[in-house]
Amino acid sequence: MITSPGLPQYGAAVVVGLIALLSLKEVLSATGHWSKSLSSSFNLAIMPLLLCFVAIIGYQITTIISA
Repeated sequence: MITSPGLPQYGAAVVVGLIALLSLKEVLSATGHWSKSLSSSFNLAIMPLLLCFVAIIGYQITTIISA
């Protein structure tokens, strides 16, 4: 069995978490509970997931190109 090291093995969790946080941010921003500190907290959680998502996409593209 061959496994690829690094980010691709957690790709599904990253995508699901990113979608959930972005959806929750969008819903909460439309309510009266939204504040600047809540926005900063969501951005703090979303940015690392977004970077992982970009890294996973880049890895998949290089895998397809090199194959």
